[in-house]
Amino acid sequence: MNTQNILEKYIENIMQIMTPYGSGTGFIIDDLIITNSHVVGGLKEVVISAKKVKRTIAKVIYDDPYYDLAFIKYEFDKPKNPLILATTNVEDGDTTIAIGHPYGLNYTATEGIVSRAARLQGDLEYIQIDAAINPGNSGGPLLNINGEVTGVNTFIIQNANNLGFSLPFFYLQDALSAFKAQENQSIIKCPSCKNLIEEESIEHDYCGECGVKLETARLRRKGYNPTGPTKLLEEILDSLNINVTLARRSQSSWRIDEGSARIDINYYENGIIIGDTKLCAIPRENINRVYDYLLKENDKLSYLQFSINENSIYLSYLIVDSSLSFKEGRIAIERLLKYSNRYDDILINEYGAIEQKRDEED
Repeated sequence: MNTQNILEKYIENIMQIMTPYGSGTGFIIDDLIITNSHVVGGLKEVVISAKKVKRTIAKVIYDDPYYDLAFIKYEFDKPKNPLILATTNVEDGDTTIAIGHPYGLNYTATEGIVSRAARLQGDLEYIQIDAAINPGNSGGPLLNINGEVTGVNTFIIQNANNLGFSLPFFYLQDALSAFKAQENQSIIKCPSCKNLIEEESIEHDYCGECGVKLETARLRRKGYNPTGPTKLLEEILDSLNINVTLARRSQSSWRIDEGSARIDINYYENGIIIGDTKLCAIPRENINRVYDYLLKENDKLSYLQFSINENSIYLSYLIVDSSLSFKEGRIAIERLLKYSNRYDDILINEYGAIEQKRDEED
C-alpha cells in the first residue's frame, strides 16, 4: 500500500493527545490508546480526540518513563481496520511511514526509510528514520508498507534534518504483556528496578521495591494547578459552566465553540489577555452596510469591540492581567460567548457576510 492508502485505511486509529503542557499523538492497539510518557506529562487525565471521537477526557492508566510509554483508557468503538503490531524487525533501508499531528496539523503522514534499524540510545535500541517528524508526532505509530506498527515515534534530534527515533514494537509488546498481566489499572513502571508499581501502594512518591524517588508518582499526585491570572481565567470559565479541561489548549490558551462561532482566549507573556472570535468574512457587495452596522454596534457595546483584520470580522475583549477581576472578567467573557454566535448569524443572514471555513478541529 502507498502512504495515502495507509493513512485512509488506518486513520480511525490515530488519536490526538492534549494536555496543558502541549500535544502529541496516540494510536489504538486492542482496547488501549498508546502514546509516549512525555506526552501525557505525568497527568492522570488527558484530553483526546479522533475522527470518530469528539474532544473528551480520558484516563492514563499506565505510565512508563523507562520505555517512554503511556497507556490511555477510553471506551471507543473498535476501528473498522484496527492496527496490529508487526512480528518482524525492520531492516536498514525499509520504507516506513510516520503518522501524527505535528504542530497541530492533524493526520499528517510522512514517508521515509529506516536509516538504522537498531540505534542504541542509553540501554535501549531505537529505529532511526529519516521520515519527517516534528513536535506533535510524539507517541504516533511508525508503520511499514503493510500498515503494521513497527514502532512508536518518540524523539528527534533538535536542529538536525530528519533525524527521528522510534521505539521498536517489541518493547511496546513487552510493556503491553506486563501491564495486561496486572489486575490494577493505575500502574507506574519504576525506571530503576523496572517493577510495575500500583499507584495506590506508593508512599511519599518512593518505589516500594527499590526505594528510588518516582517523579511520575509525584507529578500524578500533584496534577495540574494553574496560578495567577491563568487560575482566575479558568475560575471565570468554570463559573460560566465551561468545561475548562476540554476548553484548555495550553497553560495560557482556551477555546470554546458556541454555535457557528469559535471563541479563543489567550493570555500572552506581556500580560495582555485577548478573548476574540473570528466571525464571518466581509461580503464582496454592500460592504458599506456592514461597516455602518459594525460602527453602530461598537457605540452600543461595552467590554467588547468589533474590528476587521484583512477581510475577517472579529469580536474581541482585551484587558491587561493586572486589571482583570472575577466580576468584570465574567461579564465580558459571558457577553463574548453570548454575542459571538448571535452577531455571526446576523452578519451572514442579514448583511450577506461569508461564513468562515474552519480547519478540522482536533
